[in-house]
Amino acid sequence: MGTAAGFVPVRWSAPGSRVTRLELFYDLVFVFAFLNVTSLTGYHPSAANVYRCLLVLGLLWWCWTGFAGLGNIVRADRGILPVVGFVTIAATFLLALSVPGAFQDRPGGLNGPLVFATCYFLVRVCQLSVFGWVARGDPARLRRWAVLAGLPVVAAALLVAAALVPPRIAHGTAATTLQLALWTGALLLEYGAGVRIGRSYWEVVSAGHWAERHALMVLIALGESIIALGLGQRFLAGMLPLTWPVVTAAVTGILVAASLWWAYFDTLALVLEQALHRARDPQVRIGLARDVYTFGHLPIVAGIILFALGSKDLLVEAADPSGPPWGEPLGGFWIAVLYGGVGLYLLALVGCSLRAVRVLRWRSVVAVILLVLLAPLAGQVAALHALVLLALVCVGLVIAGTTGEGTRRHRIRQVALEEQQAAEVEASRWRREHL
Repeated sequence: MGTAAGFVPVRWSAPGSRVTRLELFYDLVFVFAFLNVTSLTGYHPSAANVYRCLLVLGLLWWCWTGFAGLGNIVRADRGILPVVGFVTIAATFLLALSVPGAFQDRPGGLNGPLVFATCYFLVRVCQLSVFGWVARGDPARLRRWAVLAGLPVVAAALLVAAALVPPRIAHGTAATTLQLALWTGALLLEYGAGVRIGRSYWEVVSAGHWAERHALMVLIALGESIIALGLGQRFLAGMLPLTWPVVTAAVTGILVAASLWWAYFDTLALVLEQALHRARDPQVRIGLARDVYTFGHLPIVAGIILFALGSKDLLVEAADPSGPPWGEPLGGFWIAVLYGGVGLYLLALVGCSLRAVRVLRWRSVVAVILLVLLAPLAGQVAALHALVLLALVCVGLVIAGTTGEGTRRHRIRQVALEEQQAAEVEASRWRREHL
């Protein structure tokens, strides 16, 4: 893959490679895009708009996971990959900006649905062009790549059709149903055909990189959910006072976010990575990476986004002197979003644990059952009281999980510590010899 001048366009990754700083920079833009999908339902809450959110999130996640897979095979910060990455994040940023008008064009600017479809296609082309370069020396691999490369073409065509066709042949509910059906078709095509064809094409070169990349995405999403809790133009501009209800809302929101962090990172993230390292057979490793990370982490991120959507503007409402000091009741829809987001997150953790190590996280199941039972009450009480109830369940889950796992938790964390120390010793030895 070299040239006469010594420039190497693409450098292979290695089994021990980890996430680069450049990939982390790219992930910031993707998380911004993920959280921006809440604009589809933030001001017009409905089941159809929530479904629109999930459709957009699903396509964005597929873009991101393709980029994560690319960085697992080749080094994302070497050769031509930084250029490809910068084009990708520029297209992703435009994609995020077009999300509010992804389903309905708004007057006075570019056609939002067409901009979304074009940017989506561009992101996928950037990824697949590098995969094609890597496969060019292997005819069989190149043929499989050609089939994969056709998927975003068809998916983008379905998105274009969703933008142009329904308004011309139908109205009202019929137009909405047709549009959502075309979007659903694009999503199912990418996931279904992509997984089926990619099974014989894809490989996990570095288990550590793959696990770390997804864990960092969860971490960034949790950080952005805290930002969403604190954002509010009137509050940030100093137009609203800092009151005890605001302090309560802020601390409680942080407690929930910290509990979600603990539920994933304390032991589960470690045990999932360890299971992926132990999967020596390539096909077993691919299946585990696909089920636990590509599929399993999508509802984890979706749950965080729903939590961010449900908690958005709570500080503003708590500080607003014209309303009740603890906020108006959220009602059934927003409680379903807020509590449902946390419940989806916890159930996704349960599914990942079952698939990877065959261990049922029954405490998380109990927490989800409690959220379901408390939801009717939470929808009728003040908004901040509902948030406090949510925090109590989450903190209780953390305490029960931390104290109840005993020797298993110690063993998992000890293995991770020994691995980290071994890597540090090797890195120190190399630095002494070469730096």
